Amino acid sequence: MSAPLSKNTATTPPEDLAQLAAQIKDWGKQLGFDAVGIADLDLQEHEVHLQNWLAKGMHGDMDYMHKHGTKRTRPAELVAGTRRVISVRMDYAPPDIQQAEEKLQQTELGYVSRYALGRDYHKVLRARLKQLAQRINQEIGEFGYRVFTDSAPVMEKALAEKAGLGWIGKHSNLLDSKTGSWFFLGELYIDLPLPVDTAATNHCGTCSRCIDLCPTGAIIGPYQVDARLCISYLTIELRGPIPVPLRSKLGNRIYGCDDCQFVCPWNKFARTTKEPDFSPRTAITDRRLLALFDWSEEEFLKHTEGSAIRRIGHASWQRNIAVALGNANPADDAERAAIISALKDRRPYVDDMVREHIDWALDQHQV
Repeated sequence: MSAPLSKNTATTPPEDLAQLAAQIKDWGKQLGFDAVGIADLDLQEHEVHLQNWLAKGMHGDMDYMHKHGTKRTRPAELVAGTRRVISVRMDYAPPDIQQAEEKLQQTELGYVSRYALGRDYHKVLRARLKQLAQRINQEIGEFGYRVFTDSAPVMEKALAEKAGLGWIGKHSNLLDSKTGSWFFLGELYIDLPLPVDTAATNHCGTCSRCIDLCPTGAIIGPYQVDARLCISYLTIELRGPIPVPLRSKLGNRIYGCDDCQFVCPWNKFARTTKEPDFSPRTAITDRRLLALFDWSEEEFLKHTEGSAIRRIGHASWQRNIAVALGNANPADDAERAAIISALKDRRPYVDDMVREHIDWALDQHQV
């Protein structure tokens, strides 16, 4: 910049603020973000949608979705002094993303949502956002900011939509016409009155593939997802038993679900990630269910170190795999016998919640 911003930004020339906004986007790209936008704080429309969703109980056991009140939809209540939100996007799709759906048909494998195959995105994006804030600080001096990456009551998709990074699709994920939806989001709450970007417009049209093909019918209508039916919720957020009527619909999905992204036409434009930290780890990528089920808690912690998967804990991991083993379609009697043996061998050493899922899995194999 030609001159540092005034600490009293009310007297800062608009052209200086516009120049800073352009520089921030450039710095963001240099740090590995695939898109950077700036949003204002008006989330009134999204607040109404959230309140209606919560009133219907569609958040299930995710109590954190309502315990912060309006701080989620009013950024200045969460961080006093916030005037704008810098929203960033980072692609995570592995090179074989177009073939990943085929793994769902290989019932002997454990399918992990593609976002969780590499390093925990919370760590990656948070570190880069802090670097971006430090770069701004070098340019203009001290300013107020806070970094968020799916780590606080933040309406990240709504803010990203306002920042022009994409639109919220009928499946509730953010979509971009040039890269689809295989990306992470992060935010930098700032006290600078930067010029805002034009909000993205919706391009879902009459398409309803995500609604029609959701395995559990969790997308109950356009832009309405009942988390209590969603496989991602059931395998990640839920700590108790998975409802019996839904278990057979999980297939071999042991951590999350990507089906609504697989069927979305916009994902034909998906871009392979440029971030080495998101490279899939061999220990958890499309491994045989029996091998994953055999992990002790120590092995689980070792193989998921630095991974988003670790947060569900070993018990939920075993629960999910037990359900997948119950859904498996063994190629022969020897494979079926191996599954039954693994379930029976593990049964005495797990808690009551996991044991109940093991018993269900054994029932599926008529034991």
